[in-house]
Amino acid sequence: MDNPQKTPTLPGELKDVPGWFPPLDQVLFTWLLDRQEAQGHKGDLVELGAYMGKSAILLGRHLGPGEQFTVCDLFGGEAPDGANKAETAKSYASLTRQAFERNYLSFHDALPRVIEAPSSVISSEVAAGSCRFVHIDASHLYEHVRDDIGAARDLLQPEGVVVLDDFRSEHTPGVSVATWEAVLNRELRVICLSTQKLYGTWGDPGPVQEELLEMLRGRTDCGLSVQEAAGQRLIRARAKGMRAPEFPRSRHYVEPAPAPAPTPAPPHRRSPARRIAVDLLPPIITRTVRRARTSRA
Repeated sequence: MDNPQKTPTLPGELKDVPGWFPPLDQVLFTWLLDRQEAQGHKGDLVELGAYMGKSAILLGRHLGPGEQFTVCDLFGGEAPDGANKAETAKSYASLTRQAFERNYLSFHDALPRVIEAPSSVISSEVAAGSCRFVHIDASHLYEHVRDDIGAARDLLQPEGVVVLDDFRSEHTPGVSVATWEAVLNRELRVICLSTQKLYGTWGDPGPVQEELLEMLRGRTDCGLSVQEAAGQRLIRARAKGMRAPEFPRSRHYVEPAPAPAPTPAPPHRRSPARRIAVDLLPPIITRTVRRARTSRA
């Protein structure tokens, strides 16, 4: 149980922020967002479900001039229905908006636009067709994920990217059903699959897939397979000892103290008897004794 009297630890690096954001997904987020920026693709960013802010902190680094980043989360507030309330109480009892804001401001000068409400409000808060990237990691219940996917489709620009978290985790079957339903019946096109996230678009995935394959094939820390299913090309990536991409440290980062220099071993000293023996014995006998001792060691 959290101790309310304990002073919160401020993160020095992104890895210090609690949350589930593996290095592979950090690499994919960064690559997709960098690609959008390199192509001059402008648009807003949205995250549904923020937990302690780990992925939001990375997204915020890619916010361009004139763009808006909106984060929507209950932050422990009142859930819209009984099932969602039970899920929130079980999984995120210690989550607070203050913790998210504290972590985010450790890396950025200003907060994103924060909406403390169910994800169902996002369509009325963000303009349709205004977004280039939407990350969905809110409720795991089928009906809510289905509606979040529908909202993302309305918010995204034609070539925008949606990322669906926990699409194949054993404890989130509702996310799996809603995700593959969108692929099969709602025209969502898969860009790639990581261990826990599906990256998709309602535009043409072909160009981004070709560039992504080239990037992934050039890495030695990533396993790769390409499959076909239901008329779609599925690129599956998995980490193989992958490290997270470089990310700026927070304003609270403290350089670790240098390790103390090792204490030098004391010089080997011969006993007086051995010193006398070395001085008196002929060199050939001394060498023979040394070799014999070495062979017994």
